[in-house]
Amino acid sequence: MIKISKDKSLLQIDVIHGFLTNAYWAKGRTIKDVEKSISHCLCFGVYLNEKQIGFARIATDYTIFAYLMDVFILEEYRGKGYSKQLIEAVTSDEALKTCTVWMLKTLDAHGLYKQFGYKELSNPNLLMERLL
Repeated sequence: MIKISKDKSLLQIDVIHGFLTNAYWAKGRTIKDVEKSISHCLCFGVYLNEKQIGFARIATDYTIFAYLMDVFILEEYRGKGYSKQLIEAVTSDEALKTCTVWMLKTLDAHGLYKQFGYKELSNPNLLMERLL
């Protein structure tokens, strides 16, 4: 049975960095970048027998907006429903209950996120981005 926790002291930065630095959306992210991003976000660690096997972080104002990022389950632990449990824990968290706007960017796992109400933008004209 997995444990999902928001306790940042349990996060295993080497595991998180090891995954993210090779992920298509975070390739080359430094360990300092990972530490800084964790310090400024609400984070969820996924643990199996004290070993971190997954992660998600949310940038939020805890009132209106929540942006889901850096979601992963280590490859060797996929296919067991852990990602679904993680997203359930994130989206039902008491601290985020008043957030009415949730966003994420992803190239994959659309089926997972759709189970939790995510969908393609209904009006993409309203959304802009600035990429550097």
